[in-house]
Amino acid sequence: MEEQHAGAKIRDKQGGSWLYSDIVKEHFFNPQNILFHGEEDKYSDYAIGRVGSPACGDEMVMWISIDPKTEKIIDCKWQTFGCGSAIASTSMLSVMLTENGGMTIEEALKVRPQDIMTRLGGLPARKIHCSVLGDKALQSAVNDWFRRMGQHSRIITSGAKIIDKELNITDHDIEEAVLEGAKTLEEVQHKLKVGAASPEAIPEIEQLIRFYSEKYYGAD
Repeated sequence: MEEQHAGAKIRDKQGGSWLYSDIVKEHFFNPQNILFHGEEDKYSDYAIGRVGSPACGDEMVMWISIDPKTEKIIDCKWQTFGCGSAIASTSMLSVMLTENGGMTIEEALKVRPQDIMTRLGGLPARKIHCSVLGDKALQSAVNDWFRRMGQHSRIITSGAKIIDKELNITDHDIEEAVLEGAKTLEEVQHKLKVGAASPEAIPEIEQLIRFYSEKYYGAD
């Protein structure tokens, strides 16, 4: 993609172009709260959410720190392999989550992609879907925090199949574990504790591990 730094017009590979607002341009060229590669270990105690896959062209990873007393998001970091619109949208979302002392979990989960676009001054219609990546990564990170806090009943499972009913672990959670490098039952259990209290779920867990491993890494 060819970027025109002098203005807010972006030209794609097919020669088409569309206009971005100055706010989008600012967050694209100067993204806020971005986490640079190599710094991940500094935030190992943060809750983490991951959606997408580099193999598919778009991936978003988000780290959040939540005050357990107030349940406010006090810090937010992120990385993406997505396009300029995804970068600007997630940069703005990270600002919205942490400004004015931080949103509570409840407030943060009510933020819609449309809210992000409003703060950005709009996005081209063909790029609106990019604002959804950060929204999904946030939900994934909040679920990770619930899991770390032992609050399994609060985990959000909409649009996913629950595999371990005791821990509210879904097929999406197993997919994310495989994307993070877990390729065996033991490695997935180390990350998620899945199947420990629900041994009847292990055959399905192993099947999902094989499926996602072949999907993203190819057959052995």
